[in-house]
Amino acid sequence: MFLLEAKRFAVVIFGALLNALSLNLFLIEANVYASGFTGIAQLLSSIFKDFIGFDISTGILLFILNIPVTILGWYKVGKGFTIYSAISVAFTTFFLEVIPLQNLADDILLNAVFGGVIAAVGIGLTLKWGASTGGMDIVAMVLSKKKDRPIGMYFLIMNGFIIVMAGFLYDPEKALYTLVALYASTRVIDALHTRHQKLTAMIITTKADDLEQAIHANMVRGITTLPAKGAFTKEDKNMLIMVITRYELYDLEQIIKEVDPHAFTNIIQTTGIFGFFRKEDEKVV
Repeated sequence: MFLLEAKRFAVVIFGALLNALSLNLFLIEANVYASGFTGIAQLLSSIFKDFIGFDISTGILLFILNIPVTILGWYKVGKGFTIYSAISVAFTTFFLEVIPLQNLADDILLNAVFGGVIAAVGIGLTLKWGASTGGMDIVAMVLSKKKDRPIGMYFLIMNGFIIVMAGFLYDPEKALYTLVALYASTRVIDALHTRHQKLTAMIITTKADDLEQAIHANMVRGITTLPAKGAFTKEDKNMLIMVITRYELYDLEQIIKEVDPHAFTNIIQTTGIFGFFRKEDEKVV
């Protein structure tokens, strides 16, 4: 367990480093904006510097913006997830402060693509290991649980605001390059992880009872268990079917590996559900 958590910690820090590199080496100097709270921090930093004459770095603003979000996540999302998300934000801020601002390419398109891809690799790895880069991930998750709407809608609203403001306050062409960066980021994150809010897990196992107990001990999710048989071995098994949020995928993977490393699991992107799906603020009777 210690080794696993150490790997998780290292991946979160590496993801933070990639986020900082994408900003300081590509996006900031090119006036191309990232997505979510990072883009908001960039935009505010530019506004303070260009219109108010007050120089405050993107890293410091990102840290300040994430303070109330971290508190919200602690109570509404989960302590483990929030702790690692806070670590990600803290190290991103640190790396943004120590890595010098540079402009590696004069071509804005190159900056937008490389900046978007590098940031997306950092975000995707962080999500894959059961954390987030903070900010909009936590806010969208809380709002999605309250309203039961797709999480992508909240990202669309936030990123749309960034693009409109960038185009209004600065060169509209930069807003279009921001769209390129956001598109590149989305495609890479989709390849490394999933932007879908809900997922369906189908688990084929010979240890159904043990696995059910372990899942119920760590997650508040319903499970449907069906009899199954291997077509080649004719061995009797069970198939566990459950719907989870994308943020629970890491925890589910660890539970399965611990209880039945030989289980076969198929994860399907779920575009919609009907019926009861427990939200965070609902109590189990």
